[in-house]
Amino acid sequence: MGHAVVIGAGIGGLAAAVALQQRGWEVTSLERAPSIEPVGSGLSIFANALKALSVLGVDDQVRALSAIRGVGGVRRATSGRWLVHMNEEAAAQHGDPVVLLRRADLVEALAARLKPGTIRLNTTVTGADPDTGRVTFRTGQEGHDNGPGGTGEVTGDLVVAADGIHSPIRAALFPDHPEPRYAGITAWRMLVPGHGVPGQTFETWGSGKVFGYMALADELAYCYGTDAVPAGGGGGDQREELLRLFGGWHDPIPALVAATPPANIIRNDVYYLPTPLPAMHRGRIAVLGDAAHAMTPNMGQGACQAIEDAVVLAHVAGQEHGLAAYTAARLARTAKVVARSAAICRVIRWRNPLAVRLRDLGVATTWRLAPHLLTGPLDDLLTWTPPTGDDSDGGGLQNVINLRSLPHTGEDG
Repeated sequence: MGHAVVIGAGIGGLAAAVALQQRGWEVTSLERAPSIEPVGSGLSIFANALKALSVLGVDDQVRALSAIRGVGGVRRATSGRWLVHMNEEAAAQHGDPVVLLRRADLVEALAARLKPGTIRLNTTVTGADPDTGRVTFRTGQEGHDNGPGGTGEVTGDLVVAADGIHSPIRAALFPDHPEPRYAGITAWRMLVPGHGVPGQTFETWGSGKVFGYMALADELAYCYGTDAVPAGGGGGDQREELLRLFGGWHDPIPALVAATPPANIIRNDVYYLPTPLPAMHRGRIAVLGDAAHAMTPNMGQGACQAIEDAVVLAHVAGQEHGLAAYTAARLARTAKVVARSAAICRVIRWRNPLAVRLRDLGVATTWRLAPHLLTGPLDDLLTWTPPTGDDSDGGGLQNVINLRSLPHTGEDG
């Protein structure tokens, strides 16, 4: 194998670097931040991503670090009554329940699998040529005491753009493609010490708002809230804002917000890519994770799909058809997840009282009488399996790719 340059050391970029090194690639990872410590939040890892993590050799470690989801579902805002109540057996019907952990724990587990010196921090990529694989960068950060900066370049036989939702590399590769769109919701994420109840999780729907609770290990809880408000807000005391939004909701939501240290609250507007890219590669460059298919958080699949991307990319890179096979295996699948997640997001943004009552009644009735209508769309998502087989036959991809269906990108990569 040759030399791969991975742009970005988030979960997708780290997973790609690990997967490529395992398959014999020399890997250089370029990260603009001064460290790879992520913002404080929790993460759901579903059965499909656990299978991908097993390829990377970290699935058992993730389970050991995680709080395994026992029961969960969707509740009403004021009464707390369950609209959907999923037991442990239903949650584990695809071989694994959802496991919950701090994002930082998964980042650390992946980074520990890399060879020393793989990651270059304080390195901002300024350009990447899809024809030659030449990547240019500058080192150091303005406003940080990181020593003298400079510029440099590195060339890869493969370049992986895992540089996030507002990816400059994606914009350069596909300049006519629509930019990420505001999903209509702002999200708050918070870690609450001392409030984790093992095995418990829930999401509560209200009028235009959602509040979620996930118990992590070590008596830590991860909570999140969303509200359908215009983009660009913020400022002020975010805990007070959350108490205003959720203080009248069912227990223990007000207590969770009140117990959150203000420094543990992160506010972000939510953006996604509603229009699929024409391809997930061009020339030597593969686009991965949020850079390729940013989605709303409503299905908990953002990191999961990035990990899938990484395992598939490492399997096909360097083979016949190479990156074209990566696009063929990943584009339609990820586009479907983006669309489904966005559809859920639109429903939970409803504010009209009648619409909200009808939504809640419809969800509760469907769960009671025909639960498969709600869980069925998850089947093809969670039953995904990683590619297998030797390099000569494309492994497990042979049944899911159709190279002739791809838009012409000028080359197979």
